[in-house]
Amino acid sequence: MTRNTPFGPKGWTPDRIGSLVGKTYLITGANSGAGFQATRILLSKGAAVVMLNRNPTRSEAAIAALQEEFGPAANVSHIRMDLAELACVRRAAAEVLEEVPQIDALICNGAIAQVSRQQLTVDGFESQLGVNHYGHFLLCGLLFERIDASNGRIVVVSSEGHKMGLKTIQFDDMNWEHNYHPNKVYSHSKLAQMMFAYELQDRIEAADRQVNVFVCHPGASNTSLIRDNANLATRLSWAVMVKTGMAQTAEKGAYPEVMCATEETLRQRAYHGPTGLMNFGGPVGECELGAFVLEKSLMTRLWQVSEKATQLSWPI
Repeated sequence: MTRNTPFGPKGWTPDRIGSLVGKTYLITGANSGAGFQATRILLSKGAAVVMLNRNPTRSEAAIAALQEEFGPAANVSHIRMDLAELACVRRAAAEVLEEVPQIDALICNGAIAQVSRQQLTVDGFESQLGVNHYGHFLLCGLLFERIDASNGRIVVVSSEGHKMGLKTIQFDDMNWEHNYHPNKVYSHSKLAQMMFAYELQDRIEAADRQVNVFVCHPGASNTSLIRDNANLATRLSWAVMVKTGMAQTAEKGAYPEVMCATEETLRQRAYHGPTGLMNFGGPVGECELGAFVLEKSLMTRLWQVSEKATQLSWPI
């Protein structure tokens, strides 16, 4: 079920974007998949893009491909950042603050999914929660003042998977020591990202700050999110979806995050993405937002847990 949108039957497309000359966007996990395609779209409109990626070699290859497409003057660069290592996130944020005077939007796109067996980050967190939520929570907090000074945005890229797990936060076992399940844990991490975003909206409003926060999902998109660390059944089912056309292109999967980074007409207390069958694809607009996502006591508690885990006290 979807809400009415102002974008018509075809939904939002990049044709709505005007010139982005003078705008700067940061994107995590931007050397492939939806993040790479979002970078392409933003560069095509004249923006500057800083990619925050874990792998320097792949980042350099991505930049070479982008400069081949848009010319050597394309304003794209990368800063190494591994969301699985909080110290690396801190170093990357410090480099951003030194080199990037303006942040029009930080797009939290990077993610891992369907890790078949429990793995922990170097900081001791369950890997999917550590990368998808804690890494981005820390990054957003460290860059918040710069984003606020730019009247900028934070875009949280979640997933329809948030509906498929416990539909709550497992505070008594955040690392899933006793009931690990690849899909439920992924769902847990994506729900955590959404609850963080909506709690951040509340705190921004209370503090009278200028940052806008949007939440979106990419639908079912043909990206590298399902990797070799997923179990065989997951990889096979995903391969069938790709082969049969149920999974849309990575470029289409990038539309929601680019829309949230650039469109002026969006509601913040909303959930944006493809609105077709099962929200796998179709016109990009506003999707139904489940009440369980907005459970205030859980949002507030998750914020407190996240501040303690990342050892970051936000400035709001």
